[in-house]
Amino acid sequence: MSVPAHEDPKHPVRTMDDLLIPFFHAIKPAHQGRIGAEAEKFGVDAETGAALPYEGERSVLTVLQALAERHGWHPEAESPGGPLISLLRAGASITLEPGGQLELSGAPLESVHLICTEMSGHMAELRDISEELGIVWLGVGFHPFARQADLSWVPKSRYKIMREYLPTRGEHGLDMMRRTATVQANFDYTSEENAMRMMRVSLRLAPVVTAMFANSPFYEGALFGGKSYRAKVWLDVDPSRQGLVPSVLHPNSRFADYVEWALDAPMFVVKRGKEVHDASRITFREFMQNGAFGTRPTQSDWETHINSMFPEVRLKKTIEVRGADSQSAALACALPALWTGIFYDARALAEADELSSSFTHDELLALRKLIPAHALQAEFRGKPLADLAQRVVSIAAAGLERRARLNRSGQDERAHLDRLVALVEKGQCPADVLLEGLDPQATDLRRTILTRARM
Repeated sequence: MSVPAHEDPKHPVRTMDDLLIPFFHAIKPAHQGRIGAEAEKFGVDAETGAALPYEGERSVLTVLQALAERHGWHPEAESPGGPLISLLRAGASITLEPGGQLELSGAPLESVHLICTEMSGHMAELRDISEELGIVWLGVGFHPFARQADLSWVPKSRYKIMREYLPTRGEHGLDMMRRTATVQANFDYTSEENAMRMMRVSLRLAPVVTAMFANSPFYEGALFGGKSYRAKVWLDVDPSRQGLVPSVLHPNSRFADYVEWALDAPMFVVKRGKEVHDASRITFREFMQNGAFGTRPTQSDWETHINSMFPEVRLKKTIEVRGADSQSAALACALPALWTGIFYDARALAEADELSSSFTHDELLALRKLIPAHALQAEFRGKPLADLAQRVVSIAAAGLERRARLNRSGQDERAHLDRLVALVEKGQCPADVLLEGLDPQATDLRRTILTRARM
């Protein structure tokens, strides 16, 4: 019995139709729409702030092993007999970023209430393990203490290739890999038109969302002079695979526009059995045209490549919004709440589309460069960016109210947006709270950071 092309990782990729298969087969009816949240964090020594290594007596590997032993997570290696790099359980996963950042990728869930319960449960599972090891978890967008030399490498084959390639394409490639952390959210789409509208709206609003969630004012133990060092990092990472995807911003964009953009980015890897080939010198378009390593591309290769693209909003089998710094536990649910209110309410999506429809790529690029230093104090079209942020959170809150998904206390999902709304109304972002009362000339803020940035 033959396997449908969209389910067969070995299905050959020869035409545009083959490249579109994953996206069209991901379309779902509205009632099946789910939310998936991802949250990264830095594990550090509770007293010194030193980064956790990958392996050793007190390490992220120790944490993964304890989670598996105590809480029913299933250990996963990249290849049989290889080192442990992730855990799986009931549709969720715990994975490691290149510098040892621990990431919860949650299961697809029906409401932001369930997302928050899942995140809280994850932190509860970590609590005893962390106390025993004398470590704490920091929810900020850039490692507040570690230098590159202080971090070990997670032993994943793709990371070795990225380690060599990315520094040739921008100053901050290794910082992006090893010293940044984020909160992201994933959403289903009901049609190609719906998916591309979600993409356009979220790409246009990406800079203001980055500003709302700016939460990385520290660099190697001191203040760097702005609000989001993570946002600064992303301004100088491989330009062929990140940014605002200008081809998608036009009002009649299709899946094919995103595909054409992705085709011209260099690849990272091609895997065939146990062999891992460095593919960073060829684009996927060249791989399709000429082949490489004695082989031709498959659906598995294409999905691997799509997952190696890092725009502010990524098209996969879901729409993945990516532009926010990691957050404290109190604000980690605000990002999925914000986008749930906009994406999963037709009126809210239309209002956000109308609000942002005139934003040009050049304007957004210019705004993006202001965010690291100024966040919501930046100006856009001669007005404080905070004014636009207030309009965006208002649209999202109204969408959540109309969704009317209630928790056991009778609250709708706006409960998870309240703290963000309160900050935005004051023109503030989470970094402003971290910075309150700090001496700009201080050279060692270790104890303060360990207290304020703890999840």
